[in-house]
This record gives sequence, structure tokens and C-alpha cells, in this order.
Amino acid sequence: MNTKTLAYILKRIGLAILTVWVVVTVTFFVCQAVPGSPFVGEKATSPAVTAALEAKYGMDKPVLEQYITYLGDIILRHDFGPSIKLRGRTVASVIVEGMKTSVKLGLIAAGIALVTGVVLGAVAALRRNKIIDRVIMVITTAFVSMPSFIMGSLLMVVFVVKLSLLPANGSAQSGPAGLVLPVITLALYPAAYITRLTRSSMLDVLGQDYIRTARAKGVSGWRVIFGHALKNSLIPVITYVGPMLAYIVTGSLVVEQIFAVPGIGRYFVSSITGRDYPLIMGTTIVLAVLIVVMNLVSDILYKVVDPRITLE
Repeated sequence: MNTKTLAYILKRIGLAILTVWVVVTVTFFVCQAVPGSPFVGEKATSPAVTAALEAKYGMDKPVLEQYITYLGDIILRHDFGPSIKLRGRTVASVIVEGMKTSVKLGLIAAGIALVTGVVLGAVAALRRNKIIDRVIMVITTAFVSMPSFIMGSLLMVVFVVKLSLLPANGSAQSGPAGLVLPVITLALYPAAYITRLTRSSMLDVLGQDYIRTARAKGVSGWRVIFGHALKNSLIPVITYVGPMLAYIVTGSLVVEQIFAVPGIGRYFVSSITGRDYPLIMGTTIVLAVLIVVMNLVSDILYKVVDPRITLE
């Protein structure tokens, strides 16, 4: 690793830390600015009880003091605090539990989306304007245009209600079969998007002078496709895969709600509806960290895929 690359990585790490800090700060003060109290709706909501609960969770202190204390806790002790609504549980334990399911679900969906998208995109590019190309483009356009909640609901109606082939619940009690529909729902949109990215990028690469030169020199067709065209057409895909992986791993909020998957996305939704501010903060920080890390990894992979790219 040369000095310039190392300096670039260090600069990006610094920007990533700054980005996470901005996300934490904005989310914290937005939560504080929301009118009302997270303890509204409890069985005993007298002023004295509310004041006691706020004192217990440190919410009776000035906002700036709460902010400084919270930053100190997450930086020095990696402590996100206790959950307000899930009594007796810490935010960290809730996130770890949710991530176990979301990571498994997300990695499977991301792997399927990446392999399917690259293969179908390459096939469409190599068979441009043929029947198979038109069929792939029509199907991928439909999947890109269709929201995940519609696709998830449609799959549930067909495979659960009509055919009774798969369970509707994605919890651990349903076993591996319960994850089939959530994985398919999560993978369809990114697979369709990657297909279109790969096709357009590969068509552009196939028209470059060095591809025509390689063919003129008698290089075999498979070597031209896999050794030159496909490899160089993956740069836009890498750009998309980083944030996509972070998004999928943290769990689609809608998909996890539809299939009752106990992932981080479902906990995030329940924390918002229940005004569980510590859990909102914790899940937001995890999502932000994953996104900035995946973006950094994507940028570094540019250099691996195409050594001609200069990191500055």
C-alpha cells in the first residue's frame, strides 16, 4: 500500500467519523425537539410518576448535558443506555439480537441479488436487442418499479394463502422456510437494479477500443468477456453494492413488518411508534456506521477492480 492510498483511507475514515457524529447529533436533538413525553400512555401518568421516570432515565437534565453524557457513554463505554419500552433490556442487547436475524437475512439476499444481477445483466448485454434481452429488461423494470410492500404482499398471497407452500411468519419458530419469502422480497429490487447497471456498463465497455483490439488480435471470446469486459463493467455495480448491503443487512423496515421478522428493522419501527428514544438513537447509529463503512469499502474496491483508478 503506497503513501497516497494510505492517506486517502485515513482521510475517508476521518470523514466517516465526522458523518456519524453529525447523524448522532441531529438525531439526538430531533428526538429532544419532539413534543410530549415517551412515558405518555403508561398506566400511571401522574406528574410525579412522569418526573420520577424522567429522572431515572436522565431526561430531567438540561438537553446539552444529556447530549454530552450520551456521547461520553457511546464513545468511552459503548453504552447506548437502557430501552425505555423494553423494560430490563439494554439498547445494545436489543440491537445485537435484531442484527443476528437481519445479518443472516441480508447477506443471503445481497448474495442472491449480486450473483443474479451480474449474470442476467451480462447475458442481456451479450444478447442485446434479442428476445432474452427484452424479456430481462421488462421483468427488471417491473421489479424496480414495484415497491417492496407490494411485492411482499403479493408473494404472501400466492405462496402462503393460495398455495400454502411457505409459512407467513419469519420468526425462528418457522425455521429456514420462514426466511424464504423475506429473502426473495429483499433481493428482487437490488437484483433488478444490478441487472440494469451491469447491462448498461457492459455495453459501454464492449464498445471500447481495447475490446475491439483484443478481438482483432484473436483473443478468445470468453477471455474478452470475462477477462476484460465483465471485470471493467463492475465498477458501477461496486458503487451500488456498498450502500445496498448496509441497507439490506439492517433490514427492510417494511419487509420485516410484513413477515414478522424479528430483525433490527422491526425494532426500529417499534421504537419510533413507542417513542423509545434510546433505541431510536442506537439503531440509527448502527445504520449510519454500516453505510459509511460500506461506502469506504466500495471506494477501496475500485482500486482492486481497476488499478488505473487513483484514490485522492
